[in-house]
Amino acid sequence: MGDPVVAGLKGSYVVVTGGSRGIGRAVALAFAREGAAGVAVIYRQGRLAAEETVSRLRSLGAGESFPIQADVSRWEDVAKASRVVGERYPHVNVLVNNAGVMQVGGVEETTPEEWRRTLEVNLTGAFLATKAFLPLLKRAPWAAIVNVASIAGQTGNVVAGIAYSASKAGLIGFTKRLAVELAPSGIRVNAVAPSFVETDMTARWLSDPAGRERVRRLHPLGIILKPEDVAEAVVFLADPARSRGITGHVLSINAGRYT
Repeated sequence: MGDPVVAGLKGSYVVVTGGSRGIGRAVALAFAREGAAGVAVIYRQGRLAAEETVSRLRSLGAGESFPIQADVSRWEDVAKASRVVGERYPHVNVLVNNAGVMQVGGVEETTPEEWRRTLEVNLTGAFLATKAFLPLLKRAPWAAIVNVASIAGQTGNVVAGIAYSASKAGLIGFTKRLAVELAPSGIRVNAVAPSFVETDMTARWLSDPAGRERVRRLHPLGIILKPEDVAEAVVFLADPARSRGITGHVLSINAGRYT
């Protein structure tokens, strides 16, 4: 691989899973603002949202952006998505494993199906996407993977369910092991671990003023995170001009809730 310090994100090719809304959309838009040539937005459902995201990406200058429908928990879907990207991009510089589902409930309330589906999307999905896109990442002059984990993978003192917490803890372990494996290829692998972020996924806790205040008070900084807060951290970890010496790291974005 070439000198990543010179390269930076301008002209890069990016893949974001779960990129049509919430954190994924904010991440995709952040890369476009940094000068990415194209962002492939992978989504499972909600084509209109995906197309709207792509339209915004193109308006920001990422003219080679496009949507791909795929379920990251299915190898056939992800392998097909990588083939489509390979036909349109010369390589992939950044893979952001963001696709995820929320689960709430302890071991007694959680059904075997909820457990299986949560881990399949949140953890297995990151493995499958990484495996599928790795040849395109290795083809790039520089490359990085950023996994979107969670505070729930770092501490059990959260409202997220047991399957969700297990999946995000597994994603942190996956990040650390993968960083060692891919270091000889010059591919950096890091993760972000947000606390509560204001998205559709957390709306149930933020929909009324009292609930919103309870969430705010959980965080010493007294703020509720926005998707853009996470996006900026993802861009930092992906950009070789800013973080070329960082790999295997989990960057906590939690307003002081877990230190």
